[in-house]
Amino acid sequence: MARTIPLTLIAFSIGLVLAVVTALFRLSGIKLLEIIARIYVSIIRGTPLLVQLYIIFFGLVSIGIEVDPFPAAIVGFSLNTGAYASEIIRAAIQSIPKGQWEASYSISMNYGQALRRIIIPQATRVSIPPLSNSFISLVKDTSLASTIMVTEMFRKSQEIVATTYEPLLLYTEAALLYWTICFLLSLGQDAIEKHLNRYVQT
Repeated sequence: MARTIPLTLIAFSIGLVLAVVTALFRLSGIKLLEIIARIYVSIIRGTPLLVQLYIIFFGLVSIGIEVDPFPAAIVGFSLNTGAYASEIIRAAIQSIPKGQWEASYSISMNYGQALRRIIIPQATRVSIPPLSNSFISLVKDTSLASTIMVTEMFRKSQEIVATTYEPLLLYTEAALLYWTICFLLSLGQDAIEKHLNRYVQT
């Protein structure tokens, strides 16, 4: 787990920043920014994560760009998370009633102020459940980093299997570790959702 957890946290943090920027590009009304965001999301969502990792780690070497395994995994997972999470954030922002925008403008807020003070806080609550699911999925997806020689949890299991010849036991242990992490994260997700729901008027 020494590499799995840091890889997940770093990649998700960077991916979340990319997601917010991409979502705002899509909603900016500026054609060029919208096109850039759409192309990015389309490429990432339309290609397998494993292929993306191979392009970054193995493919870039052919044009003289050599990336170490761990940074390559961070780049790959961050780009992937950013594309998927951007759609979640965009949908959350668009789910806020237009009346909220109008009310913001009526008290002399500009677009940026309305977004920062009124829209984003409400959209955050809406986006927490799907973003939490993305985070949990990322924990499991980090097992793909083993294919580019990152010594994370699954890769470590493979190395031990090569010497002990006990694949069923060790791969089952790895699966249980992944499940335990995801189960604990699910409990955390439930706690966050309950906390946020306290501020929702019924």
